[in-house]
Amino acid sequence: MSRVGEKIKKARLDSKMTQKQLAKKLGVAESFVNDVEMGKKIINESLITRISKLLDKNINDISMSIDEEALNEETVKPKASIYTADSLSNKKGKPKEEVQDIWSEAFGEVLKNVPIFNYDMSKIIDNKKLPVISNKIEGHPQDKVFFLQIENDDMSGFRMRKGDLALCHFISDMEANTICLIELEGRKIIRKVKRLDSNKALLLNHNVDLDTETVLIKNVKFIARLDKLEILL
Repeated sequence: MSRVGEKIKKARLDSKMTQKQLAKKLGVAESFVNDVEMGKKIINESLITRISKLLDKNINDISMSIDEEALNEETVKPKASIYTADSLSNKKGKPKEEVQDIWSEAFGEVLKNVPIFNYDMSKIIDNKKLPVISNKIEGHPQDKVFFLQIENDDMSGFRMRKGDLALCHFISDMEANTICLIELEGRKIIRKVKRLDSNKALLLNHNVDLDTETVLIKNVKFIARLDKLEILL
């Protein structure tokens, strides 16, 4: 068990809080809290600060930097799964790829591979890492978020061109005044959606000219809402 883990565990027990309760307040898995307390995972200063506030302990009482851990290497042998910048650099001959894998594992709870799809969403064409905050990505559940690669210039009037990446989240119902990936008459397309009444919606696309189409909402399958756009330069 690491000194940081020991101090967090003691503060948690003093606060009469279970690992499950602490995990819920942090928005992480109970196993993550256990791994931290056992010294199997390292955590950054931001998370230590949050734990300090939740357990009503001054951060100076429970925090210790990774460098401080490294200074004790000669007297306290770290667990095999704890890695510091110093300990990694001292492992002569360790392949670069293995070191990268170690850091990827250490920060696996912070960054997540988000899939990139084309319009038919039949397969993942690539991945892009995004930070996980309070167990969510951009405010949405992790399994609801993905990137969509723009396939044409149908929406160029909305500054969206072929090759750009749109960050999206899955939806099941119409969200008015948004840009969405929809399925209409067997085609998956991107359109701006406006509600006309309880039964009808107006679909807009804008390439050279602004085109509109009135449809029955019941005939449209709403797949995802586009939240952000990464422009290809």
